[in-house]
Amino acid sequence: MDLQSLTLLVEILDAGNLSAAARRLKMTRANVSYHLNQLERSVGAQLIRRTTRRAEPTEIGLRLYQHGVAIQTELLAARESVTALGEGLQGRVRLSVPSGYGQLVMADWLIDFKRQYPGIVLDVVFENRIEDLLRDEVDIAIRVIPEPPQNLVAREMGPVRYVACATRAYAERHPLPVQLDALRATPVVTAAVIGRQLRISAYQGETRREVILEPTLISENFLFLRQAILAGLGVGLVPDYVVQEDVRRGDVVTTLDDWRLSIFGTQMFMLYMPNRQHTRAIRTFIDFILARVRPEEAEEAQSQR
Repeated sequence: MDLQSLTLLVEILDAGNLSAAARRLKMTRANVSYHLNQLERSVGAQLIRRTTRRAEPTEIGLRLYQHGVAIQTELLAARESVTALGEGLQGRVRLSVPSGYGQLVMADWLIDFKRQYPGIVLDVVFENRIEDLLRDEVDIAIRVIPEPPQNLVAREMGPVRYVACATRAYAERHPLPVQLDALRATPVVTAAVIGRQLRISAYQGETRREVILEPTLISENFLFLRQAILAGLGVGLVPDYVVQEDVRRGDVVTTLDDWRLSIFGTQMFMLYMPNRQHTRAIRTFIDFILARVRPEEAEEAQSQR
């Protein structure tokens, strides 16, 4: 058994199956399968149970996987220590952020991060769908979801509040809905899950309601939704950060303010793999972003150092 064999085992289990591991390792699936068989033969035990969907570790396989992850982490730390001598922090972070939140809220944070750490390469993908972090080779994903997946580490980044809103000019021409059910007869501009009915969850104290809507305009791009709202195409159902500046200026007004509205969830999460070895660049980025959304915790941690 050697380090290359352990690395192969870690990649297979992290990727979930042999085909995905082969793509990540830039090898053929047959080659990955051959080396896995050789490793199992040298150990004298089955390390992975192959199913139609995923590769699951046996008890021995899991122990070897944990050793492999620990060794990889130590090797990365050693490389970074050598690289960091006489140089600034370097590395690469691949990040997936929602289109609206990423551009309207996080863009300034990302620019500040690059100014502070010019040696770190930021690879930013703007998308809203919840994809497999391993398949897309994403280190960190920021998402609004009701409950985070159990196989990922989830760090809370704060609540997300949806608002029902329209331009002041639109509100002067059309009565805005003041009851939830009135949304059904309103031209709604919002995001929705493709292929599913749009279900709006609404909370008022202990009361919870659901309203099924048929929007007049749907898009995953929240900047486009903001344009549509400002163009007077209807009542927008969007996170408050999408129109907060327009509301502050008085160009956009809100309604149904006594209800807490939700489409995809009411909480923003930072998600990343629990077993993937994190470079100093990734750890630094995680701490940097969490300090922006939790400034009071960052100040407390700083005072304790």
